[in-house]
Amino acid sequence: MRNCRKEEPVDYQIGDIVKLKKPHPCGSQEWEILRVGADFRLKCEGCGHQVMISRKLVEKNTRGLRKKA
Repeated sequence: MRNCRKEEPVDYQIGDIVKLKKPHPCGSQEWEILRVGADFRLKCEGCGHQVMISRKLVEKNTRGLRKKA
């Protein structure tokens, strides 16, 4: 029998900082969330580059979450 463990959904909010598994080419692993939905808009904390990534990829690759102050 397989162990299908469901994880609690994470509450992502605009302004939070996520640490992703792989670093951006500039060397930073931290990204600020600018938009939340089916896709996320993230801004690199190192160089300011912005990307759109699907929610599924963000949830899979998140290694840490720092809530906004």
